[in-house]
Amino acid sequence: MINKKIPFRTCVVTKEKLPKKELIRIVRTPEKDVIIDLKGKSNGRGAYIKKDLTVLNKAQNNKILERHLEIKVPDSIYEELQKIIEINN
Repeated sequence: MINKKIPFRTCVVTKEKLPKKELIRIVRTPEKDVIIDLKGKSNGRGAYIKKDLTVLNKAQNNKILERHLEIKVPDSIYEELQKIIEINN
């Protein structure tokens, strides 16, 4: 029996190593746009955050995503992330 390898990624806010399915990827594209990458395949610099509202609020208040992606993250991205997290919980 073959065991499938579970990919782990690190949350940029909590620094926890978690399975990729428990995280959301936010990407700065080569065109300098910020998008939410639910499939995990988009080109660009990515940052993973845990699917948790307290983690999202900490990321927004401390500008952790902006520092990691090296670009201003619009409020609309945070609002969309909040909706995604609420749906998944």
